[in-house]
Amino acid sequence: MAQETTAEDIHWFLDLFDELGVTVWLDGGWCIDALLGEQTRPHADLDIMIPDTDSARLVEALLDNGFQHIHTDDRVDENFVMSHPTHGPIDFHVFHFDAEGHGIYRPRVVDWVIPASDLRASGVIAGRVVRCLSAGYQVRSHSGYALKSTDLHDMAALNECFGVQLLDEHVRRLSEEH
Repeated sequence: MAQETTAEDIHWFLDLFDELGVTVWLDGGWCIDALLGEQTRPHADLDIMIPDTDSARLVEALLDNGFQHIHTDDRVDENFVMSHPTHGPIDFHVFHFDAEGHGIYRPRVVDWVIPASDLRASGVIAGRVVRCLSAGYQVRSHSGYALKSTDLHDMAALNECFGVQLLDEHVRRLSEEH
């Protein structure tokens, strides 16, 4: 089984980002747990959204702090993984800001637009306030790929806590599991 990334690891990452003056937004499972205000399940990594203007500087600093690049079959400049031997992996999602302050993320062929309002969310991990992507964005971004049971758990938790409307594929998969 892969190493679990803990709340203490997330605090270590965030302290390092702060030291470097790099702004990141949590995404994925830790973001969802931060929005919920508690850890609801184990996490294998930390997903972050980072502006392209800070990405190269952060990568260089992480390499200087013992991180290594991890090969993945879907690696592109906008989506890649680095890992620390003690604190675990970080999955990078690199975006750029457009003139209106929206984030533009290009993980594949189609651009994902992250409305500026979705970049204003925050949550809490083990008492620490963190910058997150909104619950609505999390629901929209969990689409178009084979959802794992952890994804379905996260979608159900967001729906229960915030009342966000799930996508048809979420509802269908959740009903199949029950």
